Amino acid sequence: MSLALARRYRPRRFSELLVQDHVAAALRGAVARDRVGHGYLLTGPRGVGKTTAARILAMALNCANRTAEGEPCGECDACRRIWTGQANLDVVEIDAASNRGVDDARDLRERAMYAASQEGHHKVYIIDEAHMLTREAWNALLKILEEPPPGVVFVFATTEPQKIANTAAPVMSRLQRFDFRRIGPVAIQERLRGVLAEEGVDAADDALLLIARHADGGMRDALSVLDQCLSFGEGPLTAERVREVLGLIDEESFGQLLALVAERKPGEVFPTVDRLVDAGADLVEVAGGLADLLRAIIMHHYGTAPEALGEAGRRVVATAAAGIGPEDAVRMLKLLGESETALRRSANPRLILETLLLRWAMMDRAVDLRALLSGGAPGPAAAPAPAVTSPPPPREPSPAPASPPSTAPVYSVPWNDVGVRAAWPDILATATRQSRFLGQALQDASPRVGDPGVLQLVFGPSQAVSREGIERQKAAVAALVSARLGLEVSLELVGGEPSTGAGGSSPVQAGRRLTVDELRQERLTELRRRDPALDALAEALDLELVDEQ
Repeated sequence: MSLALARRYRPRRFSELLVQDHVAAALRGAVARDRVGHGYLLTGPRGVGKTTAARILAMALNCANRTAEGEPCGECDACRRIWTGQANLDVVEIDAASNRGVDDARDLRERAMYAASQEGHHKVYIIDEAHMLTREAWNALLKILEEPPPGVVFVFATTEPQKIANTAAPVMSRLQRFDFRRIGPVAIQERLRGVLAEEGVDAADDALLLIARHADGGMRDALSVLDQCLSFGEGPLTAERVREVLGLIDEESFGQLLALVAERKPGEVFPTVDRLVDAGADLVEVAGGLADLLRAIIMHHYGTAPEALGEAGRRVVATAAAGIGPEDAVRMLKLLGESETALRRSANPRLILETLLLRWAMMDRAVDLRALLSGGAPGPAAAPAPAVTSPPPPREPSPAPASPPSTAPVYSVPWNDVGVRAAWPDILATATRQSRFLGQALQDASPRVGDPGVLQLVFGPSQAVSREGIERQKAAVAALVSARLGLEVSLELVGGEPSTGAGGSSPVQAGRRLTVDELRQERLTELRRRDPALDALAEALDLELVDEQ
């Protein structure tokens, strides 16, 4: 019976560990210089080589033919027994998931007191899934980790080191920690190509890339999937066979999904998802593939390309990028991230995916603000253009007596009261989208041109609340106005001071700022004053209005 690929091609030397050079160099150097610690903590995602590195360390410490650089030979009897996981007096592997209690830890502690079977050997205890040990078990091991017997090495492997830190924080300071890296798709693809060369099997690059991306950084998972795909059929390994085994959809289907979003066709969501379900597609994998393509679309807009993308995928990205701008792709990724947990846990992932696609297809598009403000037709926002060094074209003469200095004179808004008032509705609309109360406060202001570069906002005597709101967000309002006018302006607030009563008292005393509660109450009072229907409804139903800003 032949071994599975994941076992047959398991590394036997430190130099064979993939992408873990920092760990390999440290452990190999410790063996070569006889500076091996008594306790190690190996952390990282699953399938990246933690247990394999622990076995190689055990092999190196007990290998009769170890090299001067600290590498085990991998061929002697001791190396073979350790590598295959056979019974060995000096190397013991323990699964902490099923041996997690205090009695198991005490038994381990007692066994560790005995010397190795041969002179010059080390006793190595490899504890996998170490985060499963209970607090009591860690307490039982704490003393022997502080003062271990000579020649005893403990190696703990875990995917969740934070659980050990929470359960047994004192243990962390007694172990040397090594963090294993997730293996990238390109590195996995190259390793799979080497394995298939040893096996005498041809494979398409796209097929290996699909496996590498599906493995999500784990070499062991990649080899297991490769084994599964090779068992599924004869002949060269193709992308179609990999998709069939893993339940993946082809690039054409991804292109159809992105097209219905770009063309704003929400009605096509349901038949498209029907076809995916009928084809046996894994909808969680579909969402993951869409995330990869959206990321690639953003990179495409900014002149870069992801490594782990085949030729067919690049064509899909280039086509979709014509209708999906980078800002839209970012918003779509955000919506996908919000749905990801529900998609993975839901008993009906189809409903979650359909809802996500509908939200994408009905999403308002980002527009190029520069084109819109300069009078052009609004269109999808594009990647930032390189800076233009040539001087801007001359502007039309304006009746204003003076013009403020301009940092972006591409917007043809005359610096006079007429020009500012013409742009004011756009400013109010933008402010209202940012904050409803900010928009209402600006509606109470009358803009007028003051000194060069100064825009005055004039308020009436009864509009102290609105002035206070603008005062608190003065910098944000100035930035908003500057962006619309294309001029770097500062604001000057005029009027709006509260009037005093007959006795000289004032609802808001001079020199005192409104408290948060007072300001909210003033806002609600002003809101009810402006909207008689809301005021009548609040009175009739005895409603309490709450300002959540």
